[in-house]
Amino acid sequence: MYKKILFCTDGSANSMCAQREAIKLAKESSSTLYVMTSVDLTEEFEALAPGLTEKFEKQSRAMVEGIVAEAAKEGVKAEGVVKEGEANVKILEAAREKGVDAIMMGTHGRKGFMHTVMGSVVRRVIAEAFVPVIVIHSKYCAVK
Repeated sequence: MYKKILFCTDGSANSMCAQREAIKLAKESSSTLYVMTSVDLTEEFEALAPGLTEKFEKQSRAMVEGIVAEAAKEGVKAEGVVKEGEANVKILEAAREKGVDAIMMGTHGRKGFMHTVMGSVVRRVIAEAFVPVIVIHSKYCAVK
């Protein structure tokens, strides 16, 4: 089974469902769980709203630390990771740095126009991953 799992979150409701599954899998397999998010704001955005990047980083760290604490309550060894930059790139970077055996993340499963407009971090991670990627679809959360 997995010894090190990287759980990636954006704080969405779907990520919260995937979070429960990540903690459960880490507990069942006695794995270390790395809880990760990324903050990706352009320089132009920062110029228009000075200090916002710092605010988002603070909020992201608080979110990640909350999940780490929740995992600890379940007896799971967990560590938080917050990176600044494009999510799919930073996820793969963190996976390499931590030497994980699997990456776990949620997906909304958008199709068509919304998928084209919004892109898919999950799709890009899967395309470039060097370890298994476990994807929790939002439909799974709705039926549980």
